[in-house]
Amino acid sequence: MKEIFIAGEWRMGRGEPSKSFFPADMSLNAEFSTASLEDVAEAIEVADRAWRDSSWRDLLPTERAKVLFRFADILERDREALAQLQMRDNGKPLYETRGLVASAIATTRYVASTLETMDNELTNQRMHDAITLSLYEPLGVIAAITPWNSPIASEVQKLVPALAGGNAVILKPAEATSLIALELAKRLEEAGLPKGILSVLPGRGSVVGNAIVNHPLVKKISFTGGTNTGRALAHIAAERLITTSLELGGKSPTIVLDDANIELAVNGVIYGIFSSVGQACIAGSRLFVHRSLYNVFLAKLIEKTAALRVGHPEDPATQVGPVISEQHLANIDRYVQQAVAEGGKIEIGGKRLLAGELAKGSYYAPTIITGLSNRDSVCQEEIFGPVLVVLPFEDEASLIAEANDSIYGLSAGIWTENYRRAWQLARRLEAGTIWINTYKKFSISTPFGGYKESGIGREKGRLGILSYMQQKSIFLSLDDTPNPWCD
Repeated sequence: MKEIFIAGEWRMGRGEPSKSFFPADMSLNAEFSTASLEDVAEAIEVADRAWRDSSWRDLLPTERAKVLFRFADILERDREALAQLQMRDNGKPLYETRGLVASAIATTRYVASTLETMDNELTNQRMHDAITLSLYEPLGVIAAITPWNSPIASEVQKLVPALAGGNAVILKPAEATSLIALELAKRLEEAGLPKGILSVLPGRGSVVGNAIVNHPLVKKISFTGGTNTGRALAHIAAERLITTSLELGGKSPTIVLDDANIELAVNGVIYGIFSSVGQACIAGSRLFVHRSLYNVFLAKLIEKTAALRVGHPEDPATQVGPVISEQHLANIDRYVQQAVAEGGKIEIGGKRLLAGELAKGSYYAPTIITGLSNRDSVCQEEIFGPVLVVLPFEDEASLIAEANDSIYGLSAGIWTENYRRAWQLARRLEAGTIWINTYKKFSISTPFGGYKESGIGREKGRLGILSYMQQKSIFLSLDDTPNPWCD
């Protein structure tokens, strides 16, 4: 049984043991211990003491950057082993997990480079007798709670900016995918992170996660996951008056205008929903196609979807792998059957795949559904699977109303050859990220987050570091004359 990283020590957690399974065939990856409530309390108390020590918080940003650059080099050294482990932990095809590791490396190097040029500010001087400055200081102990769909990218995206800001971090990985988080801890330890600054505490969210976010020494909650959990965490943060970053669910619209390049748009739409088996908060799961293109576009969409290669994640030819678990597969299928009950027509897919080796794992066919309205439940609720609903539209006014008719606002895609139309439409869509003639492209330098119930706050970019810090103003008086008010 694997040890976990508690308060800077590798040891057995006192919680119930847990297991990681390979979704491709349900074979056992590893059994590991989990944290108990006592482990949580100890980790946070040690983290607070370690943070208050000058060994990390008071380092110059350039000194913290050295540790992060070393961490990036270690990730680079071990990139293939990490990609293989990520593949086994959540079943993503190897080509995708290699991309996730590359993203984690790039994120770390960007943040470390940003630290090299991180400035405090001499503010606009409005007084003759004082100098005014604006500084940013660390918050303290950060609770970082991550999802199972892209663990290494999500965890580095929280860990590295929080550490860069001089904080301590308690990382709570998803129950189903805790192995990568433990490997990251080993490599941060090797890079020279001071003892106690990081703990990795696997376990049930309702137990371990709840204990972490309610601890009085935790000063910020950074969470990526479902909207219902995010709402509960926001209530806790509001009660405790601490800050949050919440990256939550999505039901993202993809829009094909009447002048779109059809080949470009078909490929982009398919990638936007069926890569990662649709298990992405930004998946383009609602497709709006102008009626003049609808029949031609739908035919090409079905043809190319039928040609997707579903298979074992280790096979380099595989484009679509298994979903995370049997339970999640059953939930996806329940939504598909619900769509049929609401009047939807399954154009392709709509079933579990059981041919040959696929029978050993949790594989679901890429699915396209037509015949629904935007108000039907499968167009309003996040499925988090390979299910695309296609809807025709005729005018942009009704399109915008329907695209925005959602509790979510994480992302959207627009396909058109007219960039004036694209710009105007992008400004009217209620979403945090808009892709034009592309989809699911990311840059660590560009902020990411959602509107409405898709979240609060932004990650990435230079401000991603500052989101883990608090601002302080300092007035430095130049006047040695006693204040006359007292005379």
